Amino acid sequence: MVLVALALVAIIAMAALSIDVITLYLAREESQRTADTAALAAARVISISGLTGDPNNSSLSWQAICGPPNYPATQVATSVVQQNSVGGTSIPTASVTVTYSVTSGGTTTSNTDCSSLPAAFAINPVVTVVVQRAGLPTFFSRFWGNAGNNVSATATAEAFNPSNSGTGGGTIIPVTPRCVKPWIIPNRDPLSPDSTCDQGGGASCSKLVSLTDGSITRPGRAPTGVIGERFWLAPDCLHTGSKCSLRLPSPQGNYYAASRRAWLEPPPSMEYLPGEAPATAVAVPSCASSGGAYEKAVGGCDQATAYQCGVQSSSASPQNLVDLNENPGAGTDDTMNGVTCLIHEANAAAPQPDGQDTLNAASYPFQILAGTGNPLGLTSGTPMTSSTSIVSLPIYDDTVSINPNGTSPVTIIGFLQVFINSVDKWGNVDATVLNVAGCSNGTGGTVGSPVTGSSPVPIRLITPQ
Repeated sequence: MVLVALALVAIIAMAALSIDVITLYLAREESQRTADTAALAAARVISISGLTGDPNNSSLSWQAICGPPNYPATQVATSVVQQNSVGGTSIPTASVTVTYSVTSGGTTTSNTDCSSLPAAFAINPVVTVVVQRAGLPTFFSRFWGNAGNNVSATATAEAFNPSNSGTGGGTIIPVTPRCVKPWIIPNRDPLSPDSTCDQGGGASCSKLVSLTDGSITRPGRAPTGVIGERFWLAPDCLHTGSKCSLRLPSPQGNYYAASRRAWLEPPPSMEYLPGEAPATAVAVPSCASSGGAYEKAVGGCDQATAYQCGVQSSSASPQNLVDLNENPGAGTDDTMNGVTCLIHEANAAAPQPDGQDTLNAASYPFQILAGTGNPLGLTSGTPMTSSTSIVSLPIYDDTVSINPNGTSPVTIIGFLQVFINSVDKWGNVDATVLNVAGCSNGTGGTVGSPVTGSSPVPIRLITPQ
């Protein structure tokens, strides 16, 4: 009996080690996943808000996203934490800490209010979420009087915009873009100086990004800035035939010839050219699986094409190509079919919206609302932080002419991030600008020596410094 009693102590100790310690490890993993998800959600709010498109905070974008009095990014992070459980129970708001930080000149500055941070914050906004779970229940270790344990986890995410990044002093870590839509757009802003720029041979539209340092030409929110502008993306091709016959030598803004108004939406608009898509695309929904390579790249995810940001077309390998063997408009209906599949729009000819998610851009910050066709099964009108209607488009240097036949190499100088509101039967896409990113890695440089590869304001988890 004495030996059994002594052995029982050892057995309980081993049980405590094997069960209670594993329980703590599992709770730690749960808290880490919760913190990771919350940090990414907050960074996502920063990304789609256009905060990085307002580096000087001229539109007071910082306060509206991660500053007083509402702190939307903080609220989203806290809400995500509360939707998860650690050790079988949810974490109270008081146990969640959200801070924003920036590293400039080797010094890191952090605060719960991002609007008090230095200007480099707009280049590389960093958000850190700390989650604590107190009083985690134990089982066998209660034998020694241990009533509970605490676990905590920290996650840091960033939303990186390389535009003019060399001047802000932010940390520069390049990324490679994937799933960029094959709509090659010119470096023109169809609403600057107004919706008549380029139309009828008038004054040229302003640039989206500077060719000198990659900075955003018109930072901030509309009408003074580019963030929130709404216009049509129209194919620079005749609406008949299986190949793209250029309407003009190169795309421009607000083209609206009287003879072609049957399939052109009225200004403001921006013309695009079809990009070369791979023979196969990754993660293609069934509604786009029967189309060609271009349609699959629009409706699904083109992970094969690496859009090399800032690399001159003459030295890029592989090259980024415009493919005029494809007609994205009514000649094939490829854009219409791909977009309706992508955004879950039921019918391009029906009154809109027609199943797709919608963007409320009437007030700031912008709000994405679930549509009736949302694949997550959310109730229509439910606010979200992500949507398949958010896409990235490569901006090319339109000062170089395009080969009117076959394929033609182009130099990618930045990316435009837009929300697709709808598409019409001619392949015209109704889009709202969420953000702009130019290629840059230094002051006074050229687009030939930028950070190579960057999608518009990607979000990612990073290792805390």
